[in-house]
Amino acid sequence: MKAMAREHYGIEINDGPFGIDSRPALILDKYAEAQGKGAQFHDEVFRAYWQEAKSIEDESVLKEIMTRVGLDSTHYEAAIQNPDHAAAVDADIAQAYAYGLNGVPALIFNNKYLVSGAQPYEVLKQVVEKVSSEQ
Repeated sequence: MKAMAREHYGIEINDGPFGIDSRPALILDKYAEAQGKGAQFHDEVFRAYWQEAKSIEDESVLKEIMTRVGLDSTHYEAAIQNPDHAAAVDADIAQAYAYGLNGVPALIFNNKYLVSGAQPYEVLKQVVEKVSSEQ
């Protein structure tokens, strides 16, 4: 996967720690979305895990990311304990299971095509072209 990321996408990745609980990051992503910072937060979590090899379950790492994207990290605990954010994560997980997904990465195009696993750019381009031609 490291070679594919370097060769096809021009990025270096590092394996983040395995066996972590990503739920805190997922819940904070819902909080960030509600604050208009979802895309930035998602990108920073991705970078922290895959490029900086940091644990995205670690409170200090998540607070650092919150600050980096312009969120007040003193709201960390309230965001983590917000039942609406937790329910939104649960709904996403239920939808993934309904699609038959149980791992990442997984991309669904046009609610019709599943691309599972790390794929070269060419594969993703072919799927986008197919979906575009159908519309």
